[in-house]
Amino acid sequence: MKDLMGNAIWDYYHKNNSEDLQTETSISELDELPVAYLFREFDEMNSLEKKALELSKGKVLDIGAGAGSHSLYLQDQRELEVTALDISPKAIEICQVRGISKSSCESILTHKGETYDTLLLLMNGTGIFETLDKIDSYLQHLKSLMNPNGQILIDGTDILYMYEEEDGSYCIPADEYYGELDYILHYKGEQEDPIKWLYLDFDTLANAAENNGLDIELIVQDGDSYLAKLQRKI
Repeated sequence: MKDLMGNAIWDYYHKNNSEDLQTETSISELDELPVAYLFREFDEMNSLEKKALELSKGKVLDIGAGAGSHSLYLQDQRELEVTALDISPKAIEICQVRGISKSSCESILTHKGETYDTLLLLMNGTGIFETLDKIDSYLQHLKSLMNPNGQILIDGTDILYMYEEEDGSYCIPADEYYGELDYILHYKGEQEDPIKWLYLDFDTLANAAENNGLDIELIVQDGDSYLAKLQRKI
C-alpha cells in the first residue's frame, strides 16, 4: 500500500501543496474527492453521519477514521472515550496531531483485546467487508468486539441505480453481486493498487445480520443510502 490517502491527509494538514484525491471504480470514471471534505465539521456532515454521531455511546471504536473528524467530535463535543482506527500510518499520525487521545494503525480484523459500546463505520462503512462472501467473517469479528449491550452503527449505499437502462430495466452482473467493486485511488500522479470495496443494499445486510445472530434496525434512509444499527439478539 502506497498510503496515498494518508499522504493527502498529511499534505492538507501541513499545507504541503495538497491536491484533490481522485477516485474511480470498476463501473465509474474518475471523480474528484477534495481532501478538505475529510476535515469537515459536524455541521458540514450528512444526515447519516450526524445521526450516527448522536447515537454513539460509551466507549467507541471509529473504524476507518481517516483524518479523524468523527472521532474528534465524539471526543471533544460528546466527551466519549474514542479510539480512532485506520490502516493508514499517516492518517493516524494526523489523528494524533489533531488531538485524538487514542488511536491504532491496523486492520479491523487484527484489532483485538478490547471491547466497545459503539463500533462506528461511516462513509460507506459496508465497504470494508470487501466482498459478499466475507461479510460473515467481518460481522463475527465485529460482534466479538462488542460489549453485551453494544451496537454497530454502519452506513451503506445501494448502487443498483448505476445499472439502470434507459427503458427502466436493470443490467446487472449475472455471476457476482452488483455491489462488489474494485476501488482505485489516485493522488499526485500516483495510483494505489485496486482494493475490493462493497456497496451493500440494506436487505442483504439485514440477511447477513440475521445469519450472524444480530438484530438490525434501519435508522435513516436518505435516497439510496442508509444508516443501520446492529445489536446482539436478545
